[in-house]
Amino acid sequence: MTKYDFETIIDRRGTGCLKWDAWSRRGHAPDDLPLWVADMDFKTAPAAIEALAERVQHGVFGYTMATDGYCEAVQSWFERRHGWRPEREWLVMTPGVVFALAVAVNAFTQPGDHVIIQPPVYYPFRLMIQDNGRKMAASPLLYENGRYTMDYEGFERQLEKTGAKLFILCNPHNPVGRAWTADELRRIGDICLRHGVTVVADEIHADFARPGFKHVPYASLGERYARHAVVCTAPSKTFNLAGLQLSNIFIPDPDLRAAFKRARNRTGYDEPSVLGITATQACYERGEEWLDELKKVLDGNYAVLQAAVDRMPGVSLVPLESTYLPWLDCRGLGLDDAGIKRLVEQDAKLWLDLGTMFGPEGSGFVRMNLASPKALIEQACHRLEQAVAKLAK
Repeated sequence: MTKYDFETIIDRRGTGCLKWDAWSRRGHAPDDLPLWVADMDFKTAPAAIEALAERVQHGVFGYTMATDGYCEAVQSWFERRHGWRPEREWLVMTPGVVFALAVAVNAFTQPGDHVIIQPPVYYPFRLMIQDNGRKMAASPLLYENGRYTMDYEGFERQLEKTGAKLFILCNPHNPVGRAWTADELRRIGDICLRHGVTVVADEIHADFARPGFKHVPYASLGERYARHAVVCTAPSKTFNLAGLQLSNIFIPDPDLRAAFKRARNRTGYDEPSVLGITATQACYERGEEWLDELKKVLDGNYAVLQAAVDRMPGVSLVPLESTYLPWLDCRGLGLDDAGIKRLVEQDAKLWLDLGTMFGPEGSGFVRMNLASPKALIEQACHRLEQAVAKLAK
């Protein structure tokens, strides 16, 4: 018996919803199922809805700051969930993690400098580098026996070749679903320390480690790692609050923090959203039970997908350790990326993220979003299974 409703299908069409309303502009049919962009089709935690309703009734939405209660809620959340308590003075607020990545690129590098990433990886990493006049240095992950690992030797060679002094780390990794271990993070961190590289860790999916895995905050590795780190967090993925535009960025080193704040302030942003503050505090204080139940729902959806993939010759599922965004290996279908696109969009009538958007290393893969009611996931899996079966004939 569940306490919260994760089964009702909520019609998001006509609400200005990027996930459901953008399809007509991008050539999708009305009956396509959109399981692409990483937001959820569930209502957020009741704690947030109640707190927002109360705050709206207050009726005044002026300039806002983080209160003592807000900071304590955020600190306590990371202490309880991840065994790491960030200090209050480390906190810098931004309207989103991608915004923070752009700020970091401008704060810690100069035009023409290289910034290193590990593709296939969340595509805004590349955009924030290139759109801000920097150059991308790529150290692709290694994919062997159905599992991704870091290429430490290749990473260090790229640093030596390009002189990159900034590394954007995806922890946990989107789209390949790895929850990096402390040993893996320490090893890549040691390379960065040797080369004077600042690590910007995107940890927005931190709360979705699956059973048997855990999230390790990069700055929890120890003081010497934390001094060279910018840890980007947000409640947006965890509680489906992306539209409220609020992220919590932790920067332990005062010099890095001052440089980051200067770059942020040049954008004209220095005060957070009152509704973002309200919802975040409520979720971190009273949303834990909701999240634990949500994760069980997501595990059930993953089992549905796994069973379906087992019936699809030529498709395999990269084991998901964290996030709600499984990575499907479709290379066994014998199709090029255009063929995979036709299979997914025309034959299966789905809107998934094609692997190539995460870099050429994603060729032959697709990413699927499991954060929808089970009935929609079952429908999507059935459509994909039928399309693959038709292809096999």
